[in-house]
Amino acid sequence: MPTFKKILCPVDFDDNSLQALAMAIDLARQQDAKLFVLHAVPPVDPLVVSAPIVFARKREEAHKNLNQMAEKNLKDVKHETMLRVGHPAAEIIAAVNETDADLVVMATHGRTGVSHLVLGSVAERVVREAPCPVLIVRAKSAARAAA
Repeated sequence: MPTFKKILCPVDFDDNSLQALAMAIDLARQQDAKLFVLHAVPPVDPLVVSAPIVFARKREEAHKNLNQMAEKNLKDVKHETMLRVGHPAAEIIAAVNETDADLVVMATHGRTGVSHLVLGSVAERVVREAPCPVLIVRAKSAARAAA
């Protein structure tokens, strides 16, 4: 089995990303690796009048959620939390490069059809552009539906 010393796990605080985080925590413990937990706050449309207020609220909430999640789940794991602002896929790739991560563990929502075309896939872009292996954790409901 390959050795991973730096694992990056992007989270958006939904059940899917928390499943991926649980797997990343297990891997970090097994490998005695440092776990980087990243949350990217998407930019807000600057043409919206309340954009600065909405953005500040989103960033503050993300910071609080990231700290609470770390306190609850990462007590016995070497870790660092990262809060970034920007498009999630681009921020994940930038964080991989900055941390020199050996592995990315992330969730996918498993969208297909029109919603995939319209929304795109953060996981798909990370798989294409990351310079290291990417472990995709599918949502349990999506995995059951495919079976």
